[in-house]
Amino acid sequence: MFEDWFTTSALIAFGLMFLGAFVQTAIGFGLAIVAAPLLFQIDPTYVPGPICFVALCLSIVNAVKNRANIEIGGLKMALIGRVPGSLAGAWLLVVVSGEQLSLLLGIIVLLAVVISLLPFRIEPTPTRMGIAGFFSGFFGTSSAIGGPPMALLLQHQDAGKLRGNLSAFFVFSSMISLMILIPTGYFGWYHLYMTLPLLPAAWLGYMIANKTTQSLPKEKIRIGALVLCAVSGLTAILQAL
Repeated sequence: MFEDWFTTSALIAFGLMFLGAFVQTAIGFGLAIVAAPLLFQIDPTYVPGPICFVALCLSIVNAVKNRANIEIGGLKMALIGRVPGSLAGAWLLVVVSGEQLSLLLGIIVLLAVVISLLPFRIEPTPTRMGIAGFFSGFFGTSSAIGGPPMALLLQHQDAGKLRGNLSAFFVFSSMISLMILIPTGYFGWYHLYMTLPLLPAAWLGYMIANKTTQSLPKEKIRIGALVLCAVSGLTAILQAL
């Protein structure tokens, strides 16, 4: 029964999840951006349900660690927008093919990289938070990549606040996505079975990031993450073509 956990594909998935958790713990987001496109190529079962579940677990740990920096009131409109966005994302899962989803994954990741490099600053007004929440739900439920819209608005916050607020948002948003994915058949017992070996990888990434990234310049970590994301996104697009 457990032989699926020790295949070459499973070990690659373990490594990708470790890397994604490391990046997310270091800069506040990035788990799905790093892992989802390549995991989808290994086995489409991993996207979006298992990644959403791992993101939930990792976000709870990070939110507890950064709880002093969380401002729940500022996230209210984003969470409200997340609900209809998640429903729209679930609809997309039903109507697109695997190749189309792979292409979408790649485009989302490359778009996130481009947006992260933009020089201008967008202030997180309530309306913009609601819009970001909607697109976070749309992309998060359809592809597990829900971080970029929120990270774009909050990227100029203090590092501690960025990690805390994004983690708190991801806790609630991952729960919303999973509640929608379960009745639509995209997160069942088999998906949970595939998720279990990914959890130790995420925990290991979290622990090592906490021990090593505190002394590393945030900008270097960010640039390294963007390079990984670009490679991941391009790979997903090429596989779909």
